[in-house]
Amino acid sequence: MSSKLRKRFGQHLLIDKSVIENIVHVVHPKENQLICEIGPGKGAITFPILKKSKFLQAIEIDRDLVNYLKKYYPEHGILKIHQTDVLNFDFSTISSKTRSIRLIGNLPYNISTPLLFHLLKHKELVCDMHFMLQKEVVDRITASTGDSNYSRLSIMMQTHYNVTNLFNIRPDQFDPPPKVDSSFMRLIPTEKYTEKINNMSNFSKLIETAFQQRRKTIKNSLATLINEEQLRSSNIQPSQRPQEISIQQYINLSNKL
Repeated sequence: MSSKLRKRFGQHLLIDKSVIENIVHVVHPKENQLICEIGPGKGAITFPILKKSKFLQAIEIDRDLVNYLKKYYPEHGILKIHQTDVLNFDFSTISSKTRSIRLIGNLPYNISTPLLFHLLKHKELVCDMHFMLQKEVVDRITASTGDSNYSRLSIMMQTHYNVTNLFNIRPDQFDPPPKVDSSFMRLIPTEKYTEKINNMSNFSKLIETAFQQRRKTIKNSLATLINEEQLRSSNIQPSQRPQEISIQQYINLSNKL
């Protein structure tokens, strides 16, 4: 498998056995669970998971990797491969049951953020998600209010999921080695915040607008949506920056729209 081939889809294949064992341990796959892997690559995580789950679905866009997987999987269990772009994949085609799908994957760096937003559309089907991502992305997802990494991604992910960075992974544990560190994280759907939101579309628009120019004050960045009195009634100072405002405060603002 050439480096050129992998580079085409931004893939860095995990090769470190101790990391693979750790991933299998924290995912803790069991038989009769509906597990779907995004971007299986050459099966570094796929085959150890498949040995325990006996059945696994996988989404892979690269036909060469699909052919490789089809050649080597039979000895491990039943692997159903969907050769397609995961950004266009409808997860309801593999299950229509609430909280039935366990998602795992080493997500390609170049599509990780758009993919996380795509998966929000299928949140009600998801039991949990275990993903390897660029550490910088995980730092943004898990950032707290006031942190320099706190962003639209932090708020949208934490609104919908309980998020945990499980462990970090060095570049030399991949082939080819990426230029950045990676992290393996868990996301579990939660309704802690979503049940308080009157209109999710309004909330999403509010967050997106607030962070389009994050150096502006919240009064200026949200001038087209919210007035100063609405800010103050949500315990927000008009001079605050978008990253200084908590999820609950954004929910309060959103419900005033």
